[in-house]
Amino acid sequence: MDIDGSVCIVTGASSGIGAATAHLLTRRGATVVLAARRADRLEALAAELPRALAVPTDVTVREDLERLVARTVEAFGRVDVLVNNAGQGLHVPLLEIEPADLRAVFDLNVVAPLVAMQTVLPVMRARSAGAIVNVSSATSLRLFPGLGGYAATKSALNLLSQIARIEFEPAGVIVSVVYPSATATEFHQRLRAGAFVAGSRRMPVDPPELVADAIAVAVETGEAHLLVGKPPRPITLVYPEVMSAMQARMGPPAAPGGATDIWEAAAGAPR
Repeated sequence: MDIDGSVCIVTGASSGIGAATAHLLTRRGATVVLAARRADRLEALAAELPRALAVPTDVTVREDLERLVARTVEAFGRVDVLVNNAGQGLHVPLLEIEPADLRAVFDLNVVAPLVAMQTVLPVMRARSAGAIVNVSSATSLRLFPGLGGYAATKSALNLLSQIARIEFEPAGVIVSVVYPSATATEFHQRLRAGAFVAGSRRMPVDPPELVADAIAVAVETGEAHLLVGKPPRPITLVYPEVMSAMQARMGPPAAPGGATDIWEAAAGAPR
């Protein structure tokens, strides 16, 4: 997807990664639609960016997302890019997680991006083109005690994104995932619960502009998974030993007229 001349929706745009992404996309020639709950910050950012449109949005409310996409189409005629960046952390050990906190973070980090994708897909499908970038977290790639609840939401987002990449491809829509590490934003001051605790190894804190660079690369290249870095690094989430074990368990290819895959075969199996 060519950024120059594109129309891009960025959620969580009022600060941090979202604001940095909006600045970068605008410099690259895009028209950016800014979505977040803090209307005053959105308006201030929109005043800095040529062509930008601010649409105050609570991404956990389907009607808000529908209004966001409708306003974008009304103003610019299309949506080329969706950056699902809005999210929140939950940094407490598993025994201390309040179910209500986990549900709230899951709603924001997983359900909201899903509904945003569902809402924007018909608009992109009509043009047979589109790019969706979901902002995940490097915490979903390793095991970090104290971050299990948050990492679980991002792991769920990863899997939804991988399936969306397959299901949306016939419509010409490419779904990518970007994985930031610790980033110098308000994120750790706005956790749902808990607090940021540095580990025994000193972890570098990236500027949000580095994440914005990775998001722009994802839009332009359609790379499936990008780990934030300088430059962003393509990664794979497929583990060869797991795939080999699954293929061995599936056995030889089905005979003509038989079950076509492991799931179809399992459907008729006794439980």
